[in-house]
Amino acid sequence: MDAQGRGRAENIDPADQWVLNPDTGDYELRLNQSGGDSGGGPSTSAPRGSRRRDAVQEDGARRRNSPRDGAGRGAGPSREVPRQGGRRSARGQEGPGSGASPSANESTGRRKRKAPKARRKKALIWTGGVMAFLLVGVSAGGYLLYQHFNGNLNTVDIGDAGNKDVATANAPLNILVIGTDKRTGKGNEGYGDKGSTGHADTNILFHVSKDRTNATALSIPRDLITDIPDCTLRQPDGSDKIIPGTQNIRFNVSLGQEGRDPGCTMNTVKEITGLKVDHFMMVDFNAVKELSTAVGGVKVCLAKPVKDADSHLDLPAGESTIEGEDALAFVRTRHSFANGSDLDRIKVQQQFIGSMIRQMKSDDTLTSPSKLFKLADAATKALTVDKAIGSVPKLTTLAKELTKIDTKNISFVTVPVIDNPAEPKPITVVVDPVKAPQLFSMMRKDTSLTEVAAQKKAAKSKQDALLKGTKAAAADVRVDVYNGGKIAGGAQQTVTWLQNTKGVLKSTNKANAPAKTAKTTLEYAPNQADQARALAAMMGLPGSALKKGTTDAEGLQAMVLTLGADFEGAGTPITGPAKIDIPKASADKAECAK
Repeated sequence: MDAQGRGRAENIDPADQWVLNPDTGDYELRLNQSGGDSGGGPSTSAPRGSRRRDAVQEDGARRRNSPRDGAGRGAGPSREVPRQGGRRSARGQEGPGSGASPSANESTGRRKRKAPKARRKKALIWTGGVMAFLLVGVSAGGYLLYQHFNGNLNTVDIGDAGNKDVATANAPLNILVIGTDKRTGKGNEGYGDKGSTGHADTNILFHVSKDRTNATALSIPRDLITDIPDCTLRQPDGSDKIIPGTQNIRFNVSLGQEGRDPGCTMNTVKEITGLKVDHFMMVDFNAVKELSTAVGGVKVCLAKPVKDADSHLDLPAGESTIEGEDALAFVRTRHSFANGSDLDRIKVQQQFIGSMIRQMKSDDTLTSPSKLFKLADAATKALTVDKAIGSVPKLTTLAKELTKIDTKNISFVTVPVIDNPAEPKPITVVVDPVKAPQLFSMMRKDTSLTEVAAQKKAAKSKQDALLKGTKAAAADVRVDVYNGGKIAGGAQQTVTWLQNTKGVLKSTNKANAPAKTAKTTLEYAPNQADQARALAAMMGLPGSALKKGTTDAEGLQAMVLTLGADFEGAGTPITGPAKIDIPKASADKAECAK
């Protein structure tokens, strides 16, 4: 019988079988239950060395049970005391005054090393709200019951739509979180479309930077009018089926309609943003209810009282702690907020997710084995993922990729949109033709929406100093252009743009470069520095693209511009914009819904 089965047999919460090892700072499974009610000795099935671990754990419990903690006083020889509801607490072990004498291993000469609290915190920061599905608490070392949680997960084979590996080294990571309107579970009959196979109702593209210092959570409106590309479905027998694409249609039908799977939604996101999605995580209504309950409720804030007839949300102004049905009603409500649009509901959902992350970062959750067990159990039961991350060990690997991100460097934004001009009375939206491309370019260039240490350091680098100084007139700039990128005819396109729009008449198309290159570069001589700065400003070249030579140019010698894979078209800055003026929220700040 597994550890969880033993817990049920003795009426013990499975989570309470995990105790903190003070030597490692990790939770470990206590296999030799002592039978706290009877005061019996260790089980004969206990592994060798377990008594010694128990002694260390009891010593740690004594130190934790200070006089402030009534549960530790006068507990007697029993290692556990019943909590309310008949559940046992790993913290209710022998305390001062219990009469137990320390063993040799618990003498004053053996000091408990302080548990590495910060490490445990980092590993669990992400287990909150819809974003809990990014990590589902799977990075808590020995705490998780791998086989149990593996059995909870559902997987979908999306063929070539995503990344076959959990993550690619030294590359950004893009994860699409999909909340469907599929009705499953008790009490969900009043939500979503009856009989629906599940559409892409809530969509968040979680873009994690290459250096893992920051992340952008991009919400994509379900009512966004877009084109859905052809989609390849992997059949049970291993064969592929092509679902034809559709033009000028709502984003939410990229899932479910015509049998489309999450891989189709991933491809649609790429079509819109230019970002390839590595993985997906999909949940339905039940997830919000179960996860909010598992963490003991989520704090939300309202600028005014809300009593919504459609979602049945009934909350006062100010802060409230919600879970279960109330949590689901909160993230489903839209008519009671601002203009009553889906865009306003997205803001409310972002507030909920940020609050859930903060709740999971709190000591109240991180120090509770029972809460952690319930959260991981609820999250993995709620998850459907692609096969590449379809196991707890793989999700653990994914978690380790993300644990460095500080919540202050997580930005929540929504795809910039405008009302659909094709509708007399707009009920749908289309991408903003100015701001959306700028935001997508920033994400493709891995530019953070919050200023992180790496950006501050880069701004002071030697390379960026090359951009400062006088600039030559456009008529004096002389450059040969080679195409080492992915866009056919890129060199001629650039020369035409330079001559016709920038006045750089001394630019020449030199056709293809000897080899393909990832980054665009500009080679120049010391006495051409003013020309290089002028061209860099025109094309949006970063300081790292400038390659200064050691000897001066002679006569009519031209600079050499080699276009790389980062070149997206003439007139499009190589670096992308450094900032963008759009509404955004941070995961570490609480805001009240209006």
